[in-house]
This record gives sequence, C-alpha cells and structure tokens, in this order.
Amino acid sequence: MKLYYAPRTCSLSPHIVMLELGLPFEAVRVDNRTKLTEHGDDFLAINPKGYVAALELDNGEVLTEGTAIVQYLADLRPEVGLAPANGTLQRVRLQEWLNFISGEIHAGMSPLFNAAIPEEVKAIFRARLFKRFDYLEAALGQADYLLGDRFGVADAYLFTVLGWVDFFAIDLAPWPALAAFRARIAARPQVQAAVRAEAA
Repeated sequence: MKLYYAPRTCSLSPHIVMLELGLPFEAVRVDNRTKLTEHGDDFLAINPKGYVAALELDNGEVLTEGTAIVQYLADLRPEVGLAPANGTLQRVRLQEWLNFISGEIHAGMSPLFNAAIPEEVKAIFRARLFKRFDYLEAALGQADYLLGDRFGVADAYLFTVLGWVDFFAIDLAPWPALAAFRARIAARPQVQAAVRAEAA
C-alpha cells in the first residue's frame, strides 16, 4: 500500500494507524502547493480531490477521506483493537467521534489558516472551536481515550488535528484533560515514529 501524505496535515492520522498496526506501506510525500508527489507524479491524477490523505491499495484502488481510511486499516488487523467490530454499537460510537472530530474540530480550525479572513471573523470561529474543546474536556476528564481505556483510530485523528493549535498560538491550559490527552498520545512510540518520518 502507498500512503500519500503532507507534513503537518490530517494524513498524520492514518500514518500513525498504519504504524500502530504494523502494516507494510510506502509513504509518498505530496507538495500541497504544486500537487506533485516526491517522485514528480501528478497527485490530482491519484486523488482528484487534491488533498491528502490518500491510500493506494495493492490492487490499485485509491481510498480517500481520513475517517474512512483509518477504519479500513483498523479492520485489516482487528486483533489489534484500534476500532470496535463492525455492526456493534461501539463501532457507531467510534463513527460518532470521527464525525465530530472531522466536522467540528478539523473543519472548525480550517478557517483559521485562511489569511483572507479578518481577525474579528476568526475570533468567532475560535469561540465556537473552544466550545467544542469544552465538550472534549468533559469527555476526556472521564477516560484516557475517546472510547474509554484503549487507544484507537479516533484518538490518532484527534491528536493530529490538535497539533494545529500550535499554528494559532492556542494554549490548551484551560482544558487540562485535553492537554494531558495530547501529551499521552504524543508519548506513544509509533506516534513519535510517524511524526519523525513526516518531518524528515
């Protein structure tokens, strides 16, 4: 399999998951500006959506959308336990978390990257984002991970998007459980390996 990624983007999430699962893969870096891979290939021919992550399977098919990719990967090695079994209520709870992270945290931070948006408008987006942080704080005040006492794919995704707070000088001190969660995930060896690989 090939994982198409760009540093400091949401593709870190499936990168972490693949390492946690011990899956063999090739990581292919994509330049988000030129839409060329490190090998000079046109990324738009691989993923016409134009953004990472994209996962090329051994049969040549390409999966996109990180929340779909991480579930696909987890189901390749269900014995590792990064996602509950399909058809269970816990799997639906996982999908609930993935959708929340995607729609409220990931999408909630995206406008903050846009230099064309005035600061007073960004303040509105920050206020909404901070309400979502309050929700996460309450949840992570009760458990170490989003689904309880075990690391899973939703935790990899939340850790990834929380990394973007550094771009905006957002201090997580008002959300100590969230800050502790970020530190806890950052300490995992495979998470460190993925971060190092993408920074290289």
